Amino acid sequence: MIEPNLPDLSVGKQRALLSISRSSLYYEPKGESEIILDLMRVIDKQFLETPFYGVRQPLGTSLRDTLPGNGSTSSWSDCGS
Repeated sequence: MIEPNLPDLSVGKQRALLSISRSSLYYEPKGESEIILDLMRVIDKQFLETPFYGVRQPLGTSLRDTLPGNGSTSSWSDCGS
C-alpha cells in the first residue's frame, strides 16, 4: 500500500493521500496467546452444542473444567490480556 522508497512521494505524503494515520502505519498487531485461543475454542464448542444457554447462562461443566484453578479466575494472570 505505502512504498517507502519512492523518490517523488514521501511516506508522509502517501499516508496523507490515503488518509492513514501515522500511528496505524507502524502498528503491528500482537495477536492472542495460546491459552486465550484454547478458551475461545471451548466456548465456541459449548455454544454450538447448547445454543439455548444464551449469553448469560454459565457455559456448563466443559468450560468450568477447562478454566485454570477449576473455574476460579485467580490464576488468569498468565493469559497475556
